[in-house]
Amino acid sequence: MPYTIVSNICEGAADCIPVCPVDCIKWPEPRKTNSKGFEYPYIEHDTCIDCGACLAACPVEGAIIDEAKPELQLI
Repeated sequence: MPYTIVSNICEGAADCIPVCPVDCIKWPEPRKTNSKGFEYPYIEHDTCIDCGACLAACPVEGAIIDEAKPELQLI
């Protein structure tokens, strides 16, 4: 099951992007900010291979969850 970036918890550190082996973490175009004022990326669920690298790299607790919840990703 794919991982999900919870857009309104993310603080835009983007530590998840370089560790993704399949390049499924993207910035919305145009870039947007969340309710905390941070830009945030999202995970393309169709491409995600469920490796967990993003979750391990994220410094913000709760910003990435280990289930597909597309309604939590603002794109």
